[in-house]
Amino acid sequence: MSEKKTVVVGMSGGVDSSVAAYLLKEQGYNVIGVTMQIWQDENPLEAAENGGCCGLSAVDDARRVANHLGIPYYVMNFKKEFKENVMDYFVCEYLQGRTPNPCIACKRYVKWESLLKRSMEIGADYIATGHYARVDRLPGGRFAVKNSVTAAKDQTYALYNLTQDQLAHTLFPVGEYAKDQIREIAAKAGLPVANKPDSQEICFVPDGDYAAFIDEAAPLLGKQVPGPGAFVNSKGEILGTHKGITHYTIGQRRGLEIAAGHRIFVTGIHPESNRVMLGENEDIFTREVICEHVNYMGLAEEDFTGPISVVAKIRYNHKGDLGVIEKLPDGRVKCTFDAPVRAATPGQAMVFYKDGFVYGGGTICI
Repeated sequence: MSEKKTVVVGMSGGVDSSVAAYLLKEQGYNVIGVTMQIWQDENPLEAAENGGCCGLSAVDDARRVANHLGIPYYVMNFKKEFKENVMDYFVCEYLQGRTPNPCIACKRYVKWESLLKRSMEIGADYIATGHYARVDRLPGGRFAVKNSVTAAKDQTYALYNLTQDQLAHTLFPVGEYAKDQIREIAAKAGLPVANKPDSQEICFVPDGDYAAFIDEAAPLLGKQVPGPGAFVNSKGEILGTHKGITHYTIGQRRGLEIAAGHRIFVTGIHPESNRVMLGENEDIFTREVICEHVNYMGLAEEDFTGPISVVAKIRYNHKGDLGVIEKLPDGRVKCTFDAPVRAATPGQAMVFYKDGFVYGGGTICI
């Protein structure tokens, strides 16, 4: 580089973000490590136990890595931004019968919007993370997230909502490597987190009991949690009583506690009537999925004038299927898949790709 650029690396205390900091330093950047304090509980013992990217253990690990690399390290408080844009959103979505993806909201509004703003204020040129993705500039001049070199760890789906300005100031050094290569780099560099396991759970619901979290959090937002209601089939017949709509998601089979004599699945959630619809496996397949609140990335909205063939994903672990997207008169985007897809879930994201680049995506509404 002709001029030494400064990059703030979001360090979660894990191996991926630690290697990201190491690689950028090796490339000649002026690297600053930052951990975002987002955990709400002030009890140090409880915060430490929660681990993940929120707990005090993350801060300890990130600080040890920064010390090893000889880079400045800071903890920045984003508790307010995280609560409003991620936790409160999570609760409100479930209360409306949708199944949100809080990690997407966190990346858009906390790990990028808030962190980037503060990083620019202290004179940084870029922010970087340990996500398995790449960012590139397309021939038309637009920035887009590009698939990482490894499909097994690709994280582009969760990054579809980033803006052009955010992408222009983002680096993804880990996207050029497979996971085993990253651990090998960490070991050779002597990073103290080289063998640290990956974090899997939603950080603010570490025990996985979403409904219990919502029961506790909703009253603090002035929201009432719906109680038990009716399980209903497509004929309108009542099959039993459910525990509350926040316990269910489209396609769910386990935990229904209905003796139907065969496998049945959640096919719909209706908060206005407090009913959960049940049906057969074939009832949760569809060829048409519509999304709203669309973010255009590799594709500029003004260039979206006709149907486009894409690969679309309707959940994080969906491999993606071929389909055709078209813009509806109300601004929403419809994807007609070549073959039916299973359990398209309101609240989740549909992300569409072209030639390995994220063209855009939105929140599934139908």
